[in-house]
Amino acid sequence: MTTDKGATNKPQSARPSGGEGPGRITVHNVNVPGQATRVDARMYQAMLQAMLHVLPSVAPGLTQAEIREAVVPHLPPELFPGGAKAGWWAKTVQLDLEARGLLVREATRPLRCGVPLPLRWHLQPGS
Repeated sequence: MTTDKGATNKPQSARPSGGEGPGRITVHNVNVPGQATRVDARMYQAMLQAMLHVLPSVAPGLTQAEIREAVVPHLPPELFPGGAKAGWWAKTVQLDLEARGLLVREATRPLRCGVPLPLRWHLQPGS
């Protein structure tokens, strides 16, 4: 550990890699315009293919929970053993596709008893 000005007290192994190097892909977040993050390209591509397989091209789309459940059988078990981390990756890919205009968030969120109904998503027609 170091105490130099501007340095962290985290051990070297705990510092984030910054997303540099091969095998990384830049993703965006529709909720945070202008922010980009680099993630593992193999995990992203596997989830993207699974989502493209399960998402309908027209309304009604799927809720986040339905997407998370539907993609698991389409994911490579060596990357997602038993569906591990599928929820996080599904949300990451969903937010990236929305930011790129390839996924439509349907306007099905009327408040009911103070809790919004689940959002549903479908692919942008023509994508």
